[in-house]
Amino acid sequence: MKVRYKSPKEIGIMRKACMLCSEVLDELLDSVKPGISTADIDVLAREAIAERGLKSAFLGYYDYPAVTCTSLNQVVVHGIPSRSDILEAGDVLSVDFGAFWEGYCGDVARTMIVPGSEPLASSKKLVQTTYESLQHGLAQTLVGQRLGDVGYAIQSLSESEGCSVVRQFTGHGIGRRMHEEPAVRNYGDQNSGKKIKPGLVVAIEPMLTAGFYDVEILEDDWTAVTKDGSLAAHFEDTVAVTTDGPWVLTRANSKPGDIGSIELRV
Repeated sequence: MKVRYKSPKEIGIMRKACMLCSEVLDELLDSVKPGISTADIDVLAREAIAERGLKSAFLGYYDYPAVTCTSLNQVVVHGIPSRSDILEAGDVLSVDFGAFWEGYCGDVARTMIVPGSEPLASSKKLVQTTYESLQHGLAQTLVGQRLGDVGYAIQSLSESEGCSVVRQFTGHGIGRRMHEEPAVRNYGDQNSGKKIKPGLVVAIEPMLTAGFYDVEILEDDWTAVTKDGSLAAHFEDTVAVTTDGPWVLTRANSKPGDIGSIELRV
């Protein structure tokens, strides 16, 4: 399929969709504490979707059974919420959330460390490095750059800090569908890949591990875990390319040309 570039009007609608998704995700992360289950998080997400008049992008997608992905410790992505996954202080938890508003999709993910004890330095470094790699990737979404520059920026920062970049999953175009062209790899070579043009909207989502990058899929056909059992982290933002620079639609403090930032929960 061809890349579908978005008009300024469409980007405006997507900004609203993305901000609603970010609001929901912030509420979910605020609820995280030792003793709750990942299924409890999904229940809260369903309530938030109903309150805002959203439509889940995840529920029913290739028969996925939940409205969030809750990936715990060695789970890289696509962890299915479960009553048996009880959070403990110091756990590394990634929550991924996507929803449609007025026909357009927003997609956002964050990783945090469950509060209640002093986190391990290695866990903090993984989370911080994954976020910083996302920052470096977002900064490359400039008119005239190439998608390989995004992947190169993510990979270079990640590996310089001793982390590995998962190869099996990528970022993606986004709009009227959650997954559109093009694929956005989190690794690659400079000055390679599709040229970045105004109107491109993509979800950039580095997935890093503290060990090797190899993953395997569990019997539920969704949950992706590190083969070596090492910790994993995942951040995702939806970004629109404008002539003024990148506009991170999932961040309230971003504007065209300023990617903004988020507060890490570590």
